[in-house]
Amino acid sequence: MIHIGKIIEEEMRRQERTPAWLARKINCARPNVYYILKQESINTDLLLRISQVLHHDFFCYYSKEV
Repeated sequence: MIHIGKIIEEEMRRQERTPAWLARKINCARPNVYYILKQESINTDLLLRISQVLHHDFFCYYSKEV
């Protein structure tokens, strides 16, 4: 099972990005980013925005499962 929140968090650490930075980039409150990082799944529109901001294709983790 994919836990997309953990994958996003790992990529943020790799890029040395903070939850506050991501919150500013996707236009939401910092507590919402912490909520996202705890989620096993998230809305595809939100995942697209996060993918664009972090320049990382998070959708590829799902296509590997198919």
